[in-house]
Amino acid sequence: MNFTVVNKSICVDNIRIIGVSSSSVFLVGDTDSITLSSVFDTPPESLIIGPFVPLARS
Repeated sequence: MNFTVVNKSICVDNIRIIGVSSSSVFLVGDTDSITLSSVFDTPPESLIIGPFVPLARS
């Protein structure tokens, strides 16, 4: 697959973020690389691991 990118100037006046999902990336402009990391701020004793809940069929 050939993919051509043409970079042009970008002007961002205002950004309003209402919510963030558990896995999200917000980019404005170009990036050479993205490094993923994870932070778990809940104490281990409050983590409840139980059976999976099946998804409802639509």
